[in-house]
Amino acid sequence: MDARLKELKQAVESAVEGMSSEQLNWRPAAKWSAAEVLEHLYLTYTGTIRGFARVMEAGKPLAIRASMRQRARTFVVVGLGHMPEGRQAPGATQPRGLPAQKVRSEVGAKIVEMDAIIAQCESRFGRGSHLLDHPILGPLTATQWRKFHLVHGRHHTKQILRLRNNMKSVD
Repeated sequence: MDARLKELKQAVESAVEGMSSEQLNWRPAAKWSAAEVLEHLYLTYTGTIRGFARVMEAGKPLAIRASMRQRARTFVVVGLGHMPEGRQAPGATQPRGLPAQKVRSEVGAKIVEMDAIIAQCESRFGRGSHLLDHPILGPLTATQWRKFHLVHGRHHTKQILRLRNNMKSVD
């Protein structure tokens, strides 16, 4: 397993370890709960898996040419490792109410599955090939996809940990 995705898997699983259903579903006003943050991550992994499956089915990369704006965003997120605050998640990755326990029990396996299909595409089409477009960052290589998911996952695991701490101060 890729080291970045292995780190991601450990961070996500650790962030929610031992949380009860009540804790997972607690939310501050107008914010996502830990369960919703976890579901958002889960949906990004399943979406990436589906996207890379389409690449394999097509037999070729499905990336288009990057705009200057996309290149700048990729530099910030992938190059600098910074996930900007306050951006709205793309619609396909917004929580829909999947059962929190299902998401928690499957999220690690989805990261492993995502790692496998990214590696398969990278092996087939080349390490430096832009394989698939991210909805905001544009075309990314396999290495960039892995780094994106690590940066994105770290951003959201910090949110989950803040929710855990804030919930303790409310009790």
